[in-house]
Amino acid sequence: MIRKALFTLLLSVFSAAASAQVKEVDPQLLVALKGAVTEADSFADRFDAEVWLMSKSQPLARYIKDPERRMHVLKAIHREATRAGLQPEIVLAVIQIESAFDPYAVSRVGAQGMMQVMPFWKNEIGRPEDNLINMETNLRYGCTILKHYIKKAKGNMPNALAYYNGSYGRHTYSRKVLDAWADRWR
Repeated sequence: MIRKALFTLLLSVFSAAASAQVKEVDPQLLVALKGAVTEADSFADRFDAEVWLMSKSQPLARYIKDPERRMHVLKAIHREATRAGLQPEIVLAVIQIESAFDPYAVSRVGAQGMMQVMPFWKNEIGRPEDNLINMETNLRYGCTILKHYIKKAKGNMPNALAYYNGSYGRHTYSRKVLDAWADRWR
């Protein structure tokens, strides 16, 4: 849930305005992002992760045809979601709505990658060399941001998703993500 909020926060900030338009960055989010980009990646429970990977492979086949690539993407999503304390399924739903699993997606306001992360975050946390088109980097940023917004919204997922998308006060985006979660990923 927390990872979803951070992802929603990031997407909302990125979708709402171009990086030049962002005036103030939440200091707690900066600390979370700085910590996230330096932590190691691993599954907490290998057996559970393998069961999860197999159950999510079929719905993801619609977006990623190659089975090896699909497993690589699922492992990365599971790893980053788990690291951030999010349900991997909500991250899958966010990615479905944000980029349809296109790691090269770039929005009209400059948000990049599967989770549509705004490039200004790299400079905010002192890592201008990070590549947001890199799937693992994008997932690390996006999941951390989503988690932050879930905390900010006190667990209210529609509000957290709206923060993430930059559409707080409206829940059109939130409904899309939650519908995708219920229909395909839960």
